[in-house]
Amino acid sequence: MSSRFGGRTAIITGASRGIGLAIARRLVSEGARVCVTARGPESLEKAVEALGGPEHAIGVPGRADDTEHQDTAIAATLEAFGGVDLFVNNTGINPVYGRMVDLDLNAARKIFEVNALSAISWVQKVHRAWMAEHGGAILNVSSIAGVKPAPGIGFYGATKAMLTHITEELAVELGPDIRVNGVAPAVVKTRFAEALYEGREEKVAARYPLGRLGAPEDVAGAAAFLLSDDASWITGRTLVLDGGVTLTGGM
Repeated sequence: MSSRFGGRTAIITGASRGIGLAIARRLVSEGARVCVTARGPESLEKAVEALGGPEHAIGVPGRADDTEHQDTAIAATLEAFGGVDLFVNNTGINPVYGRMVDLDLNAARKIFEVNALSAISWVQKVHRAWMAEHGGAILNVSSIAGVKPAPGIGFYGATKAMLTHITEELAVELGPDIRVNGVAPAVVKTRFAEALYEGREEKVAARYPLGRLGAPEDVAGAAAFLLSDDASWITGRTLVLDGGVTLTGGM
């Protein structure tokens, strides 16, 4: 692999497994040092080990929408690696399924806080701590559920649509020294998305022109590109990663 992230440090939220861990692996493989966050200390310890240990990675457990946790993670990253050049907002939740007219509003508030509001909080803090002076690149992990109606997960999709707009607004506000982009995956084979394909993967994948569901590494490759200097003239864009499924009207 290249060393295009040599000397750079990233914070990646929700990165003990799945897409977040795949992004962390890709960045480390290209020279970055990373701070990974998630709620579970044990899963984070395993992730740090998989990433090569404390020379390459640290883990800071906590809830993504907890502002004290955000402060702790940023401070730990600065102490361990001396900077926060890259930030990946990967955390997302969707604890409910069903029609929006039947939605539990308390659950909706929590989804909004984690999927959208915490993204703003993280960026504010990373900006104040490092990027305002040194520049950097930010990536938000959205979803194609935010691109088109997604029956059953409609409010989740609404928060991801908001995240895409947040990406655009931040890109305008923070340029030219900070770039802000996003990715919007379709169904990726992770524990988070199991309910969307478990027991019927072949049938679900048949709707995709590329004939398969996504893998975390598919998202990681796109994320690495958008965070790198190879994308130095791209900001405010959310790249749809969908195996072509939205071309046929599916998701």
